[in-house]
Amino acid sequence: MKALQERLPAYTGFAAVLSGAGLPIYIYAPKYYADTFGVSLTALGALLFGLRLFDVVQDPVLGWISERLGNAKKFAVTATAFILALSMIGLFAVAPPISAIWWFGLTITGLFSAFSFLSINFYAQGISKAGDGPKGHVRLAAWRESGALLGVCIAAVIPTLLMGVVADPFATFAYGFAAAALVATFFMWPEWKGKTTTEPSQIGDIIKDSTARRLLILALVNATPLAVSSTLFLFFVESRLGAPGWEGGLLVLFFLAAALSSPIWSALAQRFGERPVLLTAMVLAVASFGYTFTLSTGDVIPFAVICVLSGASIGADLTLLPAMFAKRMAVISPNGGQGFGLWNLVNKFTLAFAAVVLLPLLERSGFEAGGTNLPSEALTMLTVLYALVPSLLKLVAIGLLFATKLEE
Repeated sequence: MKALQERLPAYTGFAAVLSGAGLPIYIYAPKYYADTFGVSLTALGALLFGLRLFDVVQDPVLGWISERLGNAKKFAVTATAFILALSMIGLFAVAPPISAIWWFGLTITGLFSAFSFLSINFYAQGISKAGDGPKGHVRLAAWRESGALLGVCIAAVIPTLLMGVVADPFATFAYGFAAAALVATFFMWPEWKGKTTTEPSQIGDIIKDSTARRLLILALVNATPLAVSSTLFLFFVESRLGAPGWEGGLLVLFFLAAALSSPIWSALAQRFGERPVLLTAMVLAVASFGYTFTLSTGDVIPFAVICVLSGASIGADLTLLPAMFAKRMAVISPNGGQGFGLWNLVNKFTLAFAAVVLLPLLERSGFEAGGTNLPSEALTMLTVLYALVPSLLKLVAIGLLFATKLEE
């Protein structure tokens, strides 16, 4: 009842929509354009990386704008939600009127620019919503990130479930997403308010703060394994496990485990502290990714177990790290826009890194999306990139977390 009075479910719904426009699009969009329009994986990877370079400038600027909107924030957020919805329709439901690679670039730029602006404002608003209590940020994060993970789960599985049911599953998904975005925006309308400082924060002050800087570096390293596994998930299930048709169910297991574990990690963090709980989740992630390296064709059930365990570990990452960063922003940058502009940039850069590095490596090894009788070198490369690379990156993240004091 208290949560309803505080309108926390509105944060859950809005987070679900935002996450539906984020990670699942990186899972489906490159493969969709490669399979449907014959676009090169290398070209797609290069384009995605170029767009993330654009974000180096765009996201801090959007954070700067966010802190200066004042009473116009409600209208700016609503207008941006319409852009998000229209971009999703253009990406999946409209036949490219120009070259497919350029149409992909145009629509995904609109999608992720809108995603960036909405995410920055959403997480910045959470600083005010959480209040001054020591556990407010973790509590809000549990509601927010549970919604985000459920949104990822739904968005990741719907296109697969719709295959064979409707003529164009991705177009149906796009129109459904657009409708959900507008509904979520309606319920979040009263929330675009809260305390602000008279002077907007400066991005240099955030970067100079040692705790904020360490959290940003940790987020960069720790989020990259998820970006790697997300980019390669469909290829791994289809080509390495030899299990086409299982992608949707396995994605549901992964993200559902993440969503259901989020409140548990939050409760544990409130009792034992964020740092030891996060370390525990990271060790679980290393064990999960490491075991994936031993799988071969037909090992669907073992991989399903791995999806549950690795998904649970991701639930901790996506719940605790944003809460820790928000707590620090409440001290040094209460407006939050500039800080979460940087946070957004860091998390999106990991996806761009995965796309620009992994997809060309796969293609050069002889891998072909949807191909049969792939060379052993291609399958080996796919396994190394999917299982070994995330394990090594997680070990680096564990080292960083051990070496820093993030509870100050």
